[in-house]
Amino acid sequence: MRKSEVSIIGVPSDYGQLRRGVDMGPSAIRYADVVERLENLGYEIKDEGDILVKKGTVPSQLGTNLKNLKEVIEVCTKLSVKVQEVIDNGRFPLVLGGDHSIAIGTLAGLATKYKNLGVIWYDAHADINTPETSPSGNIHGMPLAVSLGLGDNRLVEIGGFAPKIKPENIVIIGARSVDPGERELIKKLGIKVYSMHEIDRLGMTKVIEDTISYLKERQVDGVHLSLDLDGIDPLYTPGVGTAVPGGITYRESHLAMEMLEEEGFITSAEFVEVNPILDERNKTADVAVALMGSLFGEKLV
Repeated sequence: MRKSEVSIIGVPSDYGQLRRGVDMGPSAIRYADVVERLENLGYEIKDEGDILVKKGTVPSQLGTNLKNLKEVIEVCTKLSVKVQEVIDNGRFPLVLGGDHSIAIGTLAGLATKYKNLGVIWYDAHADINTPETSPSGNIHGMPLAVSLGLGDNRLVEIGGFAPKIKPENIVIIGARSVDPGERELIKKLGIKVYSMHEIDRLGMTKVIEDTISYLKERQVDGVHLSLDLDGIDPLYTPGVGTAVPGGITYRESHLAMEMLEEEGFITSAEFVEVNPILDERNKTADVAVALMGSLFGEKLV
């Protein structure tokens, strides 16, 4: 993987939840000059454009409690193919969301290359609900479960195989809103979680050091960063659909990105849940791009 060559993939989908506006996230991030920011760091950027997302007025549920299931399957299937194409060309995939259900497609594409993929899930939520445990039926709360092979088979089998990842290769950072069914599943599978409690007690430096050591011990062959902007405190990122107070600070997030870049083992990334309708003067997209800068090696001096 040539990290110096980055492909940006936009996914303007809001089908994973019911709050309008997050489909404009890729445009907002581009407007915040993501291409220019990374080019100024010396990267060769190819903007692959957006995955085609059909806009319908009467979404189908296909006889399930999962909202917009057909639409999510279509989007994630297209995304998985595009991600696979990018990594087959030796380029670093940088995916811009869209709601977090798109991670189903991202991970499906990545898993065609990485057979022991590590995943850093930087999020206020665990996103490991199943149809049985989900209070809402919103698929943006299910991508980790789906990628582990749990949930509706039509989602699980995107890409033609399952599971895409292993529970022991996941690290969740920033969790502070976890549903009861998710807690049980996390304990059952032994998934590593650094909630805000651990971040406050240990500090972000220790959390990232431990995360790096943990994934290295498992001899992962790649590491995907899936960053939901609601993982950060809404004081800094007001433009998200499911804001939860008491999150990771702006400075802590930059530190985390800088440490991950210094380690040099992130092989793909996605930034999701930027909703311009809920935002203040594109503040959340600006934060997303600033964090991408740190992830790709931007320094103050």
